[in-house]
Amino acid sequence: MKLSEALAGAARRLSGSSDTPRLDAELLMAEALGIEREAMLLGDMGGEAPAAFDGLVARRAAGEPVAYITGRRAFWTIELEVGPGVLVPRPDSETLIEAAVGHFGTRGPARILDLGTGPGTLLLAALDQWPRAEGLGIDASEAALGYARRNAERLGLAGRACFRIGDWAAGIGERFDLVLCNPPYVGAGAGLPREVAEWEPPEALFAAADGLSEYRRLAPEIPRLLAPGGIACIELGAGRRDEVAALFAAQGFTISSRRDLKGIDRCLLLSR
Repeated sequence: MKLSEALAGAARRLSGSSDTPRLDAELLMAEALGIEREAMLLGDMGGEAPAAFDGLVARRAAGEPVAYITGRRAFWTIELEVGPGVLVPRPDSETLIEAAVGHFGTRGPARILDLGTGPGTLLLAALDQWPRAEGLGIDASEAALGYARRNAERLGLAGRACFRIGDWAAGIGERFDLVLCNPPYVGAGAGLPREVAEWEPPEALFAAADGLSEYRRLAPEIPRLLAPGGIACIELGAGRRDEVAALFAAQGFTISSRRDLKGIDRCLLLSR
């Protein structure tokens, strides 16, 4: 079967299980071919589809995230290795990096802390943005930290990034110019897409019944972590700005927020 025909058939097959069936099909075809999607689309679409393509489409039709199938996901200016055991990086989270860039500009922070770093998503994006910065990533999952360390090594950032197992800020005595955090904020029992609910780690998604438990834990910890003039960028669940802002306002923070590309308040920016 020709590439163009296989792509059209896969998109039809995935239309009932994906919001982006054509894009998914293209990414999986590029993976089967061993080339970038852009190169595939600019190449000869009349060639034969590789035999491996059908297996990749079957995995996607069963709900497995594309990022797990390909083993990678683009975020900000970097590409990250991802897989089972880590949260798939999402464009919404780039709002935190955008907010930090808006504050620091090219000057950048000297020291960065990423709480709940997962595969190193926010920390490594920030270190790539500011070549003179150094940072620490904390996560409660050894599996996630394995991804983070491999990503740092592959991106040439291992000399500026340190990763440690931990429970949020417990045991951290340093101060940082920039604190980044994407905590779990989905309320228990909330409906999620199949590819998220059945595949991504629940401990990185759910936060008690109201989705606020981890914000409550973080709020009293952040003040001692910030160096003079420092800021914290905390990811928000949709529609939760006022509730989360109240928790941090009680700690004496000056608060503003940044919206993602969908117009949703996604980043709470904290300063003193």
